[in-house]
Amino acid sequence: MSTILAHITVRPGQEAAFETIARSLYADSHGAEQGLRYYEYWRGQQERTYYALLAFDDFQAFLVHQTSDHHEAASPQLKPVIEAITLEFVDPVAGASPLPPTDHQDPPDDADALTVTYADLYAVKVADWWHGLRVNP
Repeated sequence: MSTILAHITVRPGQEAAFETIARSLYADSHGAEQGLRYYEYWRGQQERTYYALLAFDDFQAFLVHQTSDHHEAASPQLKPVIEAITLEFVDPVAGASPLPPTDHQDPPDDADALTVTYADLYAVKVADWWHGLRVNP
C-alpha cells in the first residue's frame, strides 16, 4: 500500500485554475486507475493551501498514477499554478482506517525509464517509529 498526503501551495490568484485541474485529475484518475483506492482534494485554512490524500493498492499503482497519460498531460498545466508541493507518505492506524500499511516496492525489472525516474524521485519513506506501532486491531 502507498498512502500519501500532499501539501500544496498555489501561486497567488491561481486557486480557480488549480481547482479546475484538480477536478480533472480526480475524474480521470478514478475513471482509469485500477489500483487507486482513495484520491481527494481539500482546501486548507491558510490562503492558497490545499491538501490531497491519495491511497493506492501498492507503490506500483502509485507509479501507474504518476506516469498515466492524464497525469503527464496535467503536469505542464500544474507547473505555473503550484508554488510548492510536498508529498508525505502517511501510515494508516490499524483499527482506525481500512487501509493497509504503507510500504515501498521496487519498480518491476521491465519498467520504462519514466517509471524508474518516478520510483527514485518518490520512493516511499517509512518512518522508523511506525514499525513498533503496527499491530492488528
